Amino acid sequence: MTKLADAIIVGGGIHGCSTALHLTLAGMKPVLIEKDYAGRHASGVNAGGVRQLARHVAEIPLSIRSMGIWERINELLDDDCSFESHGQVLVAENETELAACRARVAELNALGFTHEELIDGTELRRLVPAVADTCPGGVVSRRDGAANPAQTTTAFRRKAEQLGATVREGVAASNVRREDGLWRVDVGSETYAAPVLVNAAGAWAGRIAAALGEPVPVETVAPMLMITSRVPHFIDPVVILRGRKLSFKQFKNGTVLIGGGHLATPDQDRNETVLDWPSLAISARTVFELFPVMRDATIMRAWAGIEAKTKDDLPVLGPSAHHAGLYHQFGFSLHGFQLGPGAGAVMAELIVNGGTQTRIGDLSIDRFRPSNS
Repeated sequence: MTKLADAIIVGGGIHGCSTALHLTLAGMKPVLIEKDYAGRHASGVNAGGVRQLARHVAEIPLSIRSMGIWERINELLDDDCSFESHGQVLVAENETELAACRARVAELNALGFTHEELIDGTELRRLVPAVADTCPGGVVSRRDGAANPAQTTTAFRRKAEQLGATVREGVAASNVRREDGLWRVDVGSETYAAPVLVNAAGAWAGRIAAALGEPVPVETVAPMLMITSRVPHFIDPVVILRGRKLSFKQFKNGTVLIGGGHLATPDQDRNETVLDWPSLAISARTVFELFPVMRDATIMRAWAGIEAKTKDDLPVLGPSAHHAGLYHQFGFSLHGFQLGPGAGAVMAELIVNGGTQTRIGDLSIDRFRPSNS
C-alpha cells in the first residue's frame, strides 16, 4: 500500500524533527521515519550545548540563525526545552593559547561577526570563579547556553505531529528509490511516496547518500559523556578549553556533565557503544586540574551516542548535486545540536522557496564531488 506525502524525512533526530516542524509551518504534510524513536542516538544523549562559540567560519551564519530560534524556543514549541543562556566560555590555559584566542576574535571581527569576545583573566574569573589561577583569559560568547537534548528533540517531534506531520517510529526506512518522478521509501509493509526526500539519518545517512550515488567521506563516531555526583554550585556558563578536549556544565541539582569529544567504539548495526574508560579518565583528570572544587566528586554514570563525522568536520546541508527533490542534512560532527532549529528552518526554505537567505554554500555536498566529475 502506497501513501502519498508532501515530503519524506528519514531520521528522527533534532534535525529531522526540526525540518518536519518547519515544513508543517509552511503548510506541508511531511512524514518522518525513525527506526528507533526520536532522539534515540546523538540528538537525545549529547551534552546539550547551545553554542555559537568556536565554530568553523563556514557554519557561523547557520549558528547565528539558529540562535535566534533558540531564544524564542518556548514560543515555537510550547516547551522551554530547559534552555538557559548563561554564556559559554573558552578557557585559555596559557599565554600561547590566549594569543590564538586573540587572533581568532580578530579574524571573526574582520568578517563582521561579533559574538565572540576576548576576555582577560579578571573577566574569566568573574564568569568562572572556580577556574585555576594560572589561566590568563579566553573567549566568551554571552548569548550561548545549554538545553536538555532529549526534551528538545521530543518537543520538536511533538509539535510537528500536532501540526500535521506523520511520525513513524520503530520501523526502519528501506529501499529508498526514485520512481515515476517521486521518492519512494518502504516502511514495514507500507510504502510512502513524495516529491521530496530529506536524508537526515545521522550516522546512517552516509549509507543512504552512497546508495543514491553521492558518497560522502563520513565515519561513525560515538562521543562520550559522564555525570558526576553533586558538588556545591560553582559555575553558570558552559566551559570548553582552547587546547585540551573538555566541555562541561553544572546542573541546578549540583551534578556536573563532562564531555569534550573523547570517543567510544560504536557498533552501528547493533545500536550499541563500548566506552573507552581510559579516555574518560583523561577528561576527569583535566577537570581535576582546572577546578579544585571538583576534586572530591565521583563519576556516577557514563554513556555515548552514535553520530556521523565528516572528513572536514562540517555538516552536509542542502540539495543533492544529482537528484531532483533530494536534500541532505547530516554529518554534524559532534556539534549539531545547537544548529538543529536553524537547519530545519533553512531546509524548509530550500524545499518550499528554492533558496535561503542564510549562507550555507560551504556546507554543500558538492564539495565532496571528484574534481573530474
